[in-house]
Amino acid sequence: MTFSPPLDGVAQDETRELRPKFNAEGLIAAIAQDADTGEVLMLAWMNAEALELTLSLGRAVYWSRSRGELWRKGDTSGHSQSVVDVMFDCDQDAVLLKVRQTGAACHTGRRSCFYRATDGGGGLRFTADDPGTGG
Repeated sequence: MTFSPPLDGVAQDETRELRPKFNAEGLIAAIAQDADTGEVLMLAWMNAEALELTLSLGRAVYWSRSRGELWRKGDTSGHSQSVVDVMFDCDQDAVLLKVRQTGAACHTGRRSCFYRATDGGGGLRFTADDPGTGG
């Protein structure tokens, strides 16, 4: 599968064609969300090949910026993401993967990478549902 280039302006916002808008590094932001609960699990990046593989395999594949290679979620950890649905934002420069997560989504071992919130004083607090803090 080869993606057509994005359209200009409103045409991109209204097209029914898949025309992802990759950034200057050839990447697009990908948000993984639990398909059943709506919980946001993680943010990662995809290049065109990762997006193509995700769409064809039904399994989340990302681009590891630190390793400079494809990252098939779960290959080493066993914590895979089965893709239920793939959605794009208005101008197709971000992807939302609705997934069924097996194990932790975060490299820290937590279910979600979003386990801290602002504390109102310029710092962060761990959320009540964070298993790493005991509540």
